[in-house]
Order: sequence, then C-alpha cells, then structure tokens
Amino acid sequence: MSEMAGGVAGAAGDGDMAGAAGRVIVALDLPEGEALALADMLPRGAWLKVGMTLFYAAGPRIVTELKARGFHVFLDLKLHDIPHQVRAASAVLGELGADLLTVHGAGGADMVAAAREGLTRVGAPTKILAVTVLTSMDAAGLEQIGVGRALPDQVRELARASYAAGADGVICSPLEAGDLRGVLGPEALIVTPGVRPAGADIGDQSRVATPGAAVKDGASHVVVGRPITQAADPAAAFEAIAADIRGNNAH
Repeated sequence: MSEMAGGVAGAAGDGDMAGAAGRVIVALDLPEGEALALADMLPRGAWLKVGMTLFYAAGPRIVTELKARGFHVFLDLKLHDIPHQVRAASAVLGELGADLLTVHGAGGADMVAAAREGLTRVGAPTKILAVTVLTSMDAAGLEQIGVGRALPDQVRELARASYAAGADGVICSPLEAGDLRGVLGPEALIVTPGVRPAGADIGDQSRVATPGAAVKDGASHVVVGRPITQAADPAAAFEAIAADIRGNNAH
C-alpha cells in the first residue's frame, strides 16, 4: 500500500475521517433532495461525489450546500473540451469550492494543463483527477472507438501524460491501481470507482474489486455508490466499507 494514505486521510478531515473512512467517497447519484438527506446520514467530513446528473439537476448550489454542511466534494464532471473552455470551466468550478475535479485524460496534455491553469488563476486548491478508461469499458469497447492499444497500455499512457501535464492523479479501475501506483509514484492520487463489497451486484461495471483490495493495491480513495445509497442503513454500510479497508490494510 502506498504512502498516500496519510495525505488522503488528512485531506478528508480529522477524527473518524483521518483513517479508513477518509478513503471512502460516496457517489450521490440521486435527486437533490434524496442526495442531501443521504448526506445527512453520513459522518461530517466524509467525501461525497457529485456527478453530472445531480450537478445538472441542482446546479452549482449542490456543491456549496454540501460544503456548508461540512463535507468534501468530489465534482465528477469529466471535462473534455478545447483547452480554452476547460481552463474557464475549471476556474468556475474551483471557485465553488470543489475539492476534486475530473477531466478526461483523452482530451490531451494541453487540455489537462489548461485545467490546472484555470484553477491556479483563481487560487483554488482543487485537485485534478484525469479519467483514464471508464470502468464500464473493456477491451472490446476500446476497439469499437478505434483505440488499437491494449487496455492496460491505454490506461498507463493516459495516466502518465496527464500527471506530467499537471493532474494530481487519476481515476482508474481498481484492477489498474497497483500498476499506476508504480508508474506515478507515492504522491499521486489514485481514485477507483468500480468498487463493490464482497457479494454485491456489480451493476454496469466491468472491472471491479472490493474496497479493501483496491486500497491494498494502491488506491488512495475508493468510490462507492449503490452499496451505500441503496442500503437500508447507509451509515452502517459506509462503516462496513471503512472496516473492510481497515481490516485489509492493518499493519
């Protein structure tokens, strides 16, 4: 496991968020009212992911509202446009207070660098994560869109180029976390969706792992949605996932 554990936990806050719980990002793929109600069931200082559906429905206020309630916000909008647009959009989103922001590594090094420039311009401490290959895709999916490179090679090259261009880390499958930890080094953020507790339905994900295994292999954060948001007791489900990370990464 990488040395990134302390840095990630520190970013999430003190107390309970300074350990395994600080590695869990809850994906709020819900309508605004349900998302806020679910958030209120979770520990203050937890990480919450706001994706495109929630952001487009609720607008920027969802970020400011969650920040006001004491949460850390991962704004997963996967920016992918010409550098000029991404530079300006990143500045706006950074000023909202997002802690993490995603861009598509496939947009190229200039686009990733433009995102960094936008955040720097407004003095935002927001960190940038580059999406490598979506966890819903497999080798056949890459071939369909004309990518001839093998999937692991595509992930590795996008990660390396994005990190060199100013990203703080990457989004990748948990199955690639260990490889990318070796490629990017101990300081990089490596955030893995496609995480499911043992025995859970994998849904629309193709490349999955348990939370504890993902962190043990090098992930700094794991993103978990339905196993928490659809649980009868979301707080208990959150703690069970933190416990899985804790148990698999005890020294």
